[in-house]
Amino acid sequence: MMKYLPIILAALAAVSCGGPKPVETPAQKLHAKLSQSVKDGKILYGHQDDLAYGHAWKVEDWEADPLDRSDVKAVTGKYPAVMGVELGGIEMGDKASLDSVDFGLIRKAAKLHAERGGVVTVSWHPRNPLTGGDAWDVSSDQVVKSLLEGGELHDLFMDTWLPRLGDFLESLGETPVIFRPWHECSESWFWWGSKLCSADEYKALFRTTWSYLTETRGLKNLLWCYSPNGGIDADEYLERYPGDDVIDLMGLDQYEFIGPDGFGPSGERFAAEIIRSLGFVHALSIGHNKLMCLSETGLEGIPDPQWWTGVLYPAIKDFPIAYVLTWRNAWDKPGHFYAGWDGFANAPDFKAFSELDPIAFLEAK
Repeated sequence: MMKYLPIILAALAAVSCGGPKPVETPAQKLHAKLSQSVKDGKILYGHQDDLAYGHAWKVEDWEADPLDRSDVKAVTGKYPAVMGVELGGIEMGDKASLDSVDFGLIRKAAKLHAERGGVVTVSWHPRNPLTGGDAWDVSSDQVVKSLLEGGELHDLFMDTWLPRLGDFLESLGETPVIFRPWHECSESWFWWGSKLCSADEYKALFRTTWSYLTETRGLKNLLWCYSPNGGIDADEYLERYPGDDVIDLMGLDQYEFIGPDGFGPSGERFAAEIIRSLGFVHALSIGHNKLMCLSETGLEGIPDPQWWTGVLYPAIKDFPIAYVLTWRNAWDKPGHFYAGWDGFANAPDFKAFSELDPIAFLEAK
């Protein structure tokens, strides 16, 4: 990767001079781990907020809790190899995320999951700083512009929001994470979406975030993922691409939604679209020398009894994706779940998915 070229050249110089080899950063170690997993033909399975709560439970006393509960583990006997966490609210100085998870719990869960051998990915849905609404408040198309240099909220972004974000990411210490900000930018349901800012403004927002965390703060534990939503083509994918020097993984977010003709036809359409989308992302990842992933996917409530082995797996099995992540199992919304849980009628198919050789979970010890 081009961003690591200076480090590679320094290593060669050190060897030629008989000097010590440079120490790999946490981010470089994680990149090597993911690259090796892809070479081994493995696809890591991920689940959002897996250790914090599940379909019918949530961690209450996080400081004393061993964080060994998991809906995924209850069905498969294994933890997800990748765990997603969410930092929306950190920019406000809140105690808990927008999903009501204490940031202390998020920190503990991320560190513990990495210590167990897992991978952590981080999303961030900050509030709308111009209107005071949430990340889904798209009532103004001036928000991104207001955060950039010369904008009325630039100082707030640089002096408060990014430092608070940086403080949390730095508090993870040596724990490496895949950081995936400003996602689903090809759609317009977030205030940084395609109809809310120009491509140049979006890229400036992403690069400003990268520059602060990487250059100003000097954080060495971040891999960066770019993840537009599905339903686009290669040209649209690259339209807002921030640049090879800041991106490590090319991702894609794509969900299945049940239509009026039921989950059978909808699953066929979803699988075909996943294959089409991952096809061009794969070609782009080769051309740009990047890892690739299916950064978010799922079917809410999973009514299809063979969704895992009959829809998702056939759609992803021929692509070298580093991981596939399904969204969360909400404890307070009975129908809002994207992974199997103990007692769920269609859980056997999820367990069968976990036993497929190319799909990698994390062994529970």
